[in-house]
Amino acid sequence: MKKKSFLPLVTLVCITIAALLSVLDHYAILAVSDDVLRVVRWVCIGFLLAYGVQKRSLTTWILVSMVLGAEIGYDFPVLAQDLSVLSKVFLKMIKTIIAPLIFATLVVGIAGHSNLKQVGSMGWKAILYFEVVTTMALFIGLAAINISKAGEGIDPALAAGHEEIVAPPEQTVSDIILHVFPENIAKSVVEGQVLQIVIFSVVFAIGLIMVREDKRKPMLDFCESLSETMFKFTNIVMYFAPVGVGAAIAYTVGHMGFGILLNLFQLLATLYVSLIAFALLVLLPVALIARVPVKRFIKAVSGPVSIAFATTSSEAALPRAMEEMEKLGVPRRIVAFVMPTGYSFNLDGTTLYLSLASVFVAQAAGINMTWEQQLVMVFTLMLTSKGVAGVPRASLVILLGTVASFNLPVWPVFAILGIDELMDMARTSINVTGNCLATAVVARWEGEFHPELTTEETDFSNPELFDEAAKPEDKPAKVV
Repeated sequence: MKKKSFLPLVTLVCITIAALLSVLDHYAILAVSDDVLRVVRWVCIGFLLAYGVQKRSLTTWILVSMVLGAEIGYDFPVLAQDLSVLSKVFLKMIKTIIAPLIFATLVVGIAGHSNLKQVGSMGWKAILYFEVVTTMALFIGLAAINISKAGEGIDPALAAGHEEIVAPPEQTVSDIILHVFPENIAKSVVEGQVLQIVIFSVVFAIGLIMVREDKRKPMLDFCESLSETMFKFTNIVMYFAPVGVGAAIAYTVGHMGFGILLNLFQLLATLYVSLIAFALLVLLPVALIARVPVKRFIKAVSGPVSIAFATTSSEAALPRAMEEMEKLGVPRRIVAFVMPTGYSFNLDGTTLYLSLASVFVAQAAGINMTWEQQLVMVFTLMLTSKGVAGVPRASLVILLGTVASFNLPVWPVFAILGIDELMDMARTSINVTGNCLATAVVARWEGEFHPELTTEETDFSNPELFDEAAKPEDKPAKVV
């Protein structure tokens, strides 16, 4: 029998004591020397490190590195600023993923379902639903960050030693339109012009649809292979994430002090509140309009959502989510099409986060973006968010690309990186919930959603699952 570990409980008690002593000292209720507080904090970190060794989880190590980085930044600010090179290495590696990830994901997402007779009306209904819901998510995020103003109050002069801050230049309508289209895809990749890469990828995918099957298949296979490779590439880079995140938050605290952490927690609270608002104001009404049994739906998605929350990966929850939605009464062929497509085109939590985080970067840098500029950025995110892969923290790739496209400074992204793990948990959960709901909505729209019928458990390792359609005799009769 495996012995129960008391290390998590001891760690929690130690952290509680450290926090209590700090609060009592801050409000002059109990005088505690700085040396005592420092010793208590480092003892807590020692327990946290031991807990990380015991768990051997990337998520746990990222959270531990956040605490360790904040303490190093507070106690050793000079050393912390020198550690910024490690966070820069991590960000540079992340940036290398931008172009191939977006290109491969979009080409496979569009050209992979090129047989319009096969997908029928289901295709345009799914895409229309994806666009409407994700657009609403973007505007909710935009409204939330403009109300909370989480990025305001950070002194831009603190970043003077890091990089020059350049305000977005004035742009005419002609400039905006011309900037959308690439003149040289290699140049767009080098300059990190995400929107131009998206346009090239979309046109390329449409062109790929128009060629013969024997010519299309090799290129589609290549893009699928490239997409899978970039997923693995991202996973490899994420092994360096604890070092990059710890160094980023150490630099942030050492360079700017603990004050910026208040802005970060305000940003975190803004995201969670806006995601809850999105679920109540958008997803719940959609479920009611589509006559989805809400209680059964929540029970069905609770398993996949818990997996997504714990792993911060939508892909990890995909097999379970597909199985649960078929049990709920969504036909197999609709689940097999809508769910994987939604992983590229319907990431509600991620798109909301991107609009919120992008404006936070501008606020933190002291750059006042007009509503017109913010709307242009939302339009950009409507396209760039379609290239976000369902892997942990891939939205950071799109955020960096968007920041670069609008000539915003990168230094606030270092701060966001420190709490990105906590933000990723929430937005990934909404991503999975939104995709599950999308399958039910499209099925209802097609007149083939039958929650009243009992569906047998399905083996999703069976390749026959992805047949273009269920056999006529397998389809349940339409219920009026």
